[in-house]
Amino acid sequence: MRATLPERPGALAALAAECGAAGVNILGVQVFPGVEAVTDELVLSTPDSWDEADLTGLVGRAGGLSVSAATCTEAALTDQPTRYVQAARGVLEAPSSFPEVVAALFDADVVPSGSAQDVMEMAVGDVQVQIRRSAPFTATEHARGAAMADLVSDVLAREHHPSPRLSDHRRMGEGSLPDYHVEGRSAVATIEGTRVGVATLLAAEPDLPDVLPVDLEVDAAWQRRGIGTRLLGDAARLANGLGAEAILLTTRSDNQAVMPMVMAAGMRGRIRMAGEVLTVRITVRDLRPLAVTRP
Repeated sequence: MRATLPERPGALAALAAECGAAGVNILGVQVFPGVEAVTDELVLSTPDSWDEADLTGLVGRAGGLSVSAATCTEAALTDQPTRYVQAARGVLEAPSSFPEVVAALFDADVVPSGSAQDVMEMAVGDVQVQIRRSAPFTATEHARGAAMADLVSDVLAREHHPSPRLSDHRRMGEGSLPDYHVEGRSAVATIEGTRVGVATLLAAEPDLPDVLPVDLEVDAAWQRRGIGTRLLGDAARLANGLGAEAILLTTRSDNQAVMPMVMAAGMRGRIRMAGEVLTVRITVRDLRPLAVTRP
C-alpha cells in the first residue's frame, strides 16, 4: 500500500497505531520524502476480508490521503537494497533487458494499459524508455530510475564496437569495406558484390499510417561491426524521404545489439519490451532524406 501523509512529526506513528488497532501487521516500510507531504509504502498483512476501501479508511483515520493498494508480490518482501543490486547485476549482464528489469524494480509495466497511469521516462543515450503504473512515481524513484539509466548508458558506451578497419576485413577474407546503396525500399550493404546486410521498409499498419516497420538483417559474420547501425540510419532517412514520421524495429527481447545500435546511430527512439518482444520506435521526421541510388 502507498499513502501520502502530512510532513510532520508523528504522522507515520499515527498510521502505525491505526494499523495496530485494526489488527494489521506492518511487514515493511519505505519512505519517500516530499516538501509538504511524504509518500509511505507499506507491506501489510491484513485480514482476508479487507480490500482497498478498508485501507483507505484506515489511512484516513491517521490523517493520510491518496491511497493505492495491490496484492503483495514476493519481490515486495525482499530487502529493497538487495533488489536494486540484483537489478543492476541483471542490467550489466544484459543491457537490453533494462526496460523489463526497471519495470519489475518499480512494480510497473512497459506496455500501456487502458487505465490512467503515471509515466516515468528514462534516457539511455538518445533512447527513451518509459514505464508506467497506477501509483504515482515519487521524486526519489525518478532519481533511482535515472541512475539506473546512466548505468546502462555507461555499459553500452564501453561496449561500443567501432567499424572495422580495412585490414580487419582482409583478415576475415572479405577483401574490402562494405558498399552501401539503396534498392527500392531497402538499404543494402555489399562486400565485393555479395549482400551482407539489408534494412527493408515494410508497409505501414492501418492504425499507424505514418510509421514504417523496418526489417533489418546482417550476416552473422558481419554483426557488431557497425553495418547494422549504418543500415538503420539509411533506412530511417529513406523513410523520411517517403514522408514517414517514424520507423518501427521489432526484435527479440534478448537481442543485445539493438540498444547499442540505436545509440550509435545517433537517433532518438522509444523502446518497449513486452514478454519476448522488444520494439523501438525511431523518429525520422528531422533527418535529412537519403538520396536513392543503385550500385
